[in-house]
Amino acid sequence: MKYICSVCGYVYDEEAEKIPFASLPDDWVCPMCRAPKNLFVPEESEAREPADEPQEAEEYHDSRKLSPGVLAAIFSNLARGAEKQYRAKEAEAFTAIAAYFTRHSDSGDSSSPEAIRALLSDDLSRGYPDLRKKAAAAGDRGAARVLVWGEKVTRMASSLLERYEKEGEAFLAGTSVWLCTVCGFIYIGDNPPGICPVCKVPSWKFTRIE
Repeated sequence: MKYICSVCGYVYDEEAEKIPFASLPDDWVCPMCRAPKNLFVPEESEAREPADEPQEAEEYHDSRKLSPGVLAAIFSNLARGAEKQYRAKEAEAFTAIAAYFTRHSDSGDSSSPEAIRALLSDDLSRGYPDLRKKAAAAGDRGAARVLVWGEKVTRMASSLLERYEKEGEAFLAGTSVWLCTVCGFIYIGDNPPGICPVCKVPSWKFTRIE
């Protein structure tokens, strides 16, 4: 039986490893991206399409209230995307908008673990499935690719938050936090990975978060 990391695609082959996946300790992590064991899925389920969400797309987006902090993050990501496509003017504009929303966000704006967990959960359960449908309907392969990256990054962020809530500051003691400036993947370790497990850019695209 093979199990696939839903973040980076690493394959754990029970036959090759000689250890059943279920027998691995609970604190075992993916050797490539350090995703926890619970983010692995059996190989046959990897190709399945997620079930359609019952809620209509427009209803979801119309009802969602985005805080200044969330909008700042969105435009910051758009700036990175424009930068990657060598669109300097667009990147500059998105950066300026992100800075505006950052200045107008409250210090406690969506920053508690509970608030962040709610946002991540909402994105994974409704946001990404909805946007995948729209990208598929529009035949937009570029958007579909970005959504694949985004969902993997969000899944990893949700896992890291869960671990942080359990272990507290001890989780980050004696190690570093690295952020991929292209896709937003978060990596915990002394050094960044050789390549980003999600978007495959080299390690110099990672920045250390103080």
